[in-house]
Amino acid sequence: MTTQLPDLSRFGNIPSDYKHIAKLAVPGEDVVLPDGYLKWYDVRAEDAVIPAEVRAEAREFLRSESDSGNLKLDGDLGFVIFHLCGESFYFLIVLTWRNQNEMWETLYAQDVKTGGGFSLVPQGTHLEVICVWELGAVVHERQAWTDYLNSARDEEAKAAYLQSRFTGLV
Repeated sequence: MTTQLPDLSRFGNIPSDYKHIAKLAVPGEDVVLPDGYLKWYDVRAEDAVIPAEVRAEAREFLRSESDSGNLKLDGDLGFVIFHLCGESFYFLIVLTWRNQNEMWETLYAQDVKTGGGFSLVPQGTHLEVICVWELGAVVHERQAWTDYLNSARDEEAKAAYLQSRFTGLV
């Protein structure tokens, strides 16, 4: 079947000065909270470094959000994507599995240059969900979760899910 396309000149236009680069997704130490278990992924440009103190701040922020009841994980398994965008802006994306096959998201952000710590990103009607770089981890996690759903879903299967990690250029 061939589809006759309309004039596409007004759709999907990217500024001519945009340069797309590869980024690196690297697993980190898990975050175990009283009500959830989260794998960790750093996403950054290959030559960028996420300072240990910023990562520690993000991890402590998640613990604080969980302890205060602001982040309600309800016994979820899932993962975190800690994405360094540019030189100082971070997305802290919490993704968990609920209702057997649904991915749920809580999104925080911080610009280290302006200070103020991490804060919840307000939800609107048409949201940025995941960028191309974050998709590397998301696609891997989708398959790892599907493998878990198709398993006996016992403790061994949970451990297999938690040990399955993505590393690579995205």
